[in-house]
Amino acid sequence: MDEERFQAYLSLIQELLSCTSGKQPEVLNSHQDLVDGGLVQMMQQVAEWLAKEGNKDNAEFLTNVAGQLAKTLGLSSTSPTSSQLPTADSQFNFLMEVLRATAKSKGNPQVVYPLLQTNLDQIDDNLAVLLRDWATAKLAEVEPELARRIAIDIVNFSTLIQEFPRGSRATNLEIAMTGYEVVGTVFTRKAFPVDWATTQNNLGNTYGNRIKGEKADNLEAAITAFQAALQVRTREAFPVDWATTQNNLGNAYSDRI
Repeated sequence: MDEERFQAYLSLIQELLSCTSGKQPEVLNSHQDLVDGGLVQMMQQVAEWLAKEGNKDNAEFLTNVAGQLAKTLGLSSTSPTSSQLPTADSQFNFLMEVLRATAKSKGNPQVVYPLLQTNLDQIDDNLAVLLRDWATAKLAEVEPELARRIAIDIVNFSTLIQEFPRGSRATNLEIAMTGYEVVGTVFTRKAFPVDWATTQNNLGNTYGNRIKGEKADNLEAAITAFQAALQVRTREAFPVDWATTQNNLGNAYSDRI
């Protein structure tokens, strides 16, 4: 499933959930190019997540729509299951599982890395898209304290996958970068200056090591992030962190094109 179609599925599902009752067939008819087994699969995954979050009404609605579409498409005579779908994609469930493991273990690599190792097939560029879409929506809808806890888990996961020695190094860095960027709505300089500075430093390291994109652009982004971190990580207030970020900044300048 390519990134553009993945995002299109999520947008269509959101449109179905937010439209006026009875308008769902009209919405689906206007997006016939997206009505396929992949959409059914994505509906099931979102429904499972909604159910776990306690949003039973929307979960039941999506499950019913997925069942109706599956019958129409000839995928199943009853409510579809993942094994019946031609484009089974369990990335959403995997993302939720790895974030729960990260939260429960407080970012312990001995707990999280085996989970990543056994799910290497789930770690691709679509996972970064899914993380961004889910986290953006989730962090905006929950109470500030819960948003902070979720943001901490995302940062811990991003740090772990940034250093994960298996799979695609380029992809791992993209996922980490996405995590650091998406928590910016919670870890602002004003509300959480220390967390903000730490995230900026981590983001700078990710851009500095980034494989995708233009190297010159990545280095400029890294320098900008390190300079931002130093606004909080001063020599007087945080001498060790200041020295670390200064060293990172120096390395970025030495590689600058």
